[in-house]
Amino acid sequence: MKTSSHIAFCLVFIMAMLLTGCYGHKQVGLLQDRKDLPHYDSVGYQPYRLQVNDEIVYRIITLDETLGRTLASDLNSNTGSGYNSYSYRIYSDGTVNLPFLDPIRLEGLTELEAQDTVKRFMRELIPDAEIKLALYNKYFTVLGDVSSGVRYIYKERMTIYQALAMSGHISNSGDRQHIRIIRPHGNAEPEVLEFDLRTNTLIDSKYYYVYPNDLIYVSREPAAFFKQESYSSFIALITSSVSLLVTVLNYIPMK
Repeated sequence: MKTSSHIAFCLVFIMAMLLTGCYGHKQVGLLQDRKDLPHYDSVGYQPYRLQVNDEIVYRIITLDETLGRTLASDLNSNTGSGYNSYSYRIYSDGTVNLPFLDPIRLEGLTELEAQDTVKRFMRELIPDAEIKLALYNKYFTVLGDVSSGVRYIYKERMTIYQALAMSGHISNSGDRQHIRIIRPHGNAEPEVLEFDLRTNTLIDSKYYYVYPNDLIYVSREPAAFFKQESYSSFIALITSSVSLLVTVLNYIPMK
C-alpha cells in the first residue's frame, strides 16, 4: 500500500510538470493579432511638453563678434558662438532663470515652442540672436524582470519596443500582460499606465511612445515559479523527474 502511495505521488508530480510546461508564443510573443487580447485605440504621437524640474540647455548664435565673445565668457562656453555647457532647471512656478533675462515661463511648452520663446526674449537684447534649445534630462528608467537601468532617449518618438530592447531581453518570466509605465506630470500626481505588450493594437496607442522621466516596470509573472524558460530545460526537468521515480521504485521493497 505504501509503495502504491509513493508511485502515485511521483506520477502526480510528473503530471504537474507536464501541465505547467514552458512558455509558448501566446505568453511571450509580441504583435499578436488575437481577439482575446486588449484592443487599444490609435491616438498618434504627442510631443513632449516641458515640466517642473526638467532641465534645458541652449546655445546663442549671433554675428556680432563682440557679443559672441562676451556670451562665451559669461556662459562658460568654449566657443565664440556662445555655446552654453550648463543646464537650467524649470522651477515649481514653471519658470526658468537664464542669464541676461528675466524669468521665462516654459512649463507646458514643447522644445520647439520653448526655443522660440527664449529667442523672442533674447532678441530684445540681441536683435540677430538665434537660439538652439534642447531638453537635457532625456532619460527613462526600467525596473523589474529585465535589465534594469537608466537609458537615454536618443531619438524623437521612441517606442516601448525600442526602449525595452535598449534594456536587454525581457526574460520569459516577465509579465508582458501587465507592463506599467509611471509617468510624472510636474507638480501633479504621476500617471500609471498599464497595458498588454503582446497585442498588435499597441502600435500608435497612448502606451506606444516613451517620454522623458518615464519609469517602465516589468513585473514577474505569478506562475513563473512553475514554468521553464525553454523546452530543453523542460525536457531536462522531466528526465530528471523520471530518473528520480525509477530510483525511488528501485529502493522501495516490493510486497
